[in-house]
Amino acid sequence: MTNTTVANTRAVLSVFEKYQKERLVFVQTVADAASRENNIEALQAAGVMSLLRPLLLDNVPAIQQAAALALGRLANYSKELAESVVESDILPQLVYSLSEQNRFYKKAAAFVLRAVAKHSPELAQHVVDSGALTALVSCLEEFDPGVKESASWALGYIARHNGDLAQAVVDAGAIPLLVLCVQEPELSLRRIAASALSDVARHSPELAQAVVDANSVAFIAPLLSNPDAKLARQVCSALSQIAKHTVDLAETVVDGEIFPNVLVCLKDKDIYVKKNAATLICEIAKHTPELAQLIVNSGGIAAVVDYVQETTGNSRLSGIMTLGYIAAFSETLALSVIVAKGVPPLTQALVNETEEHIKAACAWALGQIGRHSPDHAKTLADHAVLAKLLKVLTSTPDDGEEAGADLKTKTKRALKCILEKTLHLEALEPLLQVSTPPNILKYVVAQFSKILPHNVAARRQFVTCGGLQRVQDIANSLSQQEKGLTGTKMGEYIRIINECYPEEIVRYYSPGYSATLLEKIDDYGKTQEFAKRAPEAAPESIPA
Repeated sequence: MTNTTVANTRAVLSVFEKYQKERLVFVQTVADAASRENNIEALQAAGVMSLLRPLLLDNVPAIQQAAALALGRLANYSKELAESVVESDILPQLVYSLSEQNRFYKKAAAFVLRAVAKHSPELAQHVVDSGALTALVSCLEEFDPGVKESASWALGYIARHNGDLAQAVVDAGAIPLLVLCVQEPELSLRRIAASALSDVARHSPELAQAVVDANSVAFIAPLLSNPDAKLARQVCSALSQIAKHTVDLAETVVDGEIFPNVLVCLKDKDIYVKKNAATLICEIAKHTPELAQLIVNSGGIAAVVDYVQETTGNSRLSGIMTLGYIAAFSETLALSVIVAKGVPPLTQALVNETEEHIKAACAWALGQIGRHSPDHAKTLADHAVLAKLLKVLTSTPDDGEEAGADLKTKTKRALKCILEKTLHLEALEPLLQVSTPPNILKYVVAQFSKILPHNVAARRQFVTCGGLQRVQDIANSLSQQEKGLTGTKMGEYIRIINECYPEEIVRYYSPGYSATLLEKIDDYGKTQEFAKRAPEAAPESIPA
């Protein structure tokens, strides 16, 4: 080969080398620019999608990887850009390349699929339709933990949208491989695999059973004691998503020996670990008395009460619900909540929380505690729960709007449940007011009508504390309304109470009785004056 030929060859190759370098610089610059939000619109306006697409098939691996990374960052930014990736027919190229390229490209390609799938069920379905599931599942068998992590993440984002997409992930054979990933030594891979299992299990009992059938609980449950907070979060979440569906699934989770480790998680420094642990306990407690008793026997009540005391806002909701679920099953379990001093934090949350759904949960839980017996109801009365529930029912928020329908309904039901078991006059008297809503006042008066006919001391106390007078005021107020008292339950209750006393006592405390007495005094005075005048007038009438 002559020197001229060699020189020409070098000249030609230098052009290609320069072209390659420029392509690499271009795609790396775009990938870097795409990582900053303020550059996205400019990149989109420049038609970056159409320029990146051919670079995915470039013969230089570094260019392919940078192009995939840039596309992933763009798709991750917004739903519109993710749709542009789909419309540009890029997904089939990525899926094809997943099985052919090196581990760096596979991580970048899985990132693109995840970034597209995360925005909506429709986009996730496009990812599935492109054949990505098979390629992603094969990535779970790779040796490199980074590839497994990227694939697990993408599968989780696909599965979280709805049951059909989660079923597609199950049908692709991902679950056993995800369970294997949970057993890997890399913490980040464990976290993401546990999160993906949680995303699959959340939708239905059948999908949760598919996760359980892969023996996942046996490997996930021991990780509750792992010191890594992010891993503990995902483990608590996955177990709660399994346990929430059926009694059998909840028992499977409990059989994984989650107690007492899950109770330790309630004291964790990480707020999300505590919240997810409380959710897990709540999902177990709601199913059966036996599971609720198991939580009590494990020392769970005290731990949950402490959790409700120490947290605020939505974080404490699961703890409140847990106490309500446990108390609902039986007198004994409700007494366990009382003994563990569960009433004060529930009452405090009822008064101080601003979110209506949390107040409603507190009202419901207190109702479940107090509905079992007079002793349970008395404990609530001793903590002024009745008055506080009534205040919630009758108060309006600062903006002047009425309390929501759900809060009103749950508060009214709680008051009804507690009042029907309350046999102590001291607890009932504060609610015996004309200002009390009639639908609650009815139950208060009903309780007095049950107590007074059988208790002489109570009848005397009822008069001396002003209760009988208030009953007459209530009767007078209601009788002036259109419906009146005739033929109503309230009228019957008031009649029973009045029959416990002599008629003159009832009259004495009736509204307007003082006016009647004054009229009698006036009449009596007139009679006396007439009597005085009569003797003076008598001699004049005698004939001479």
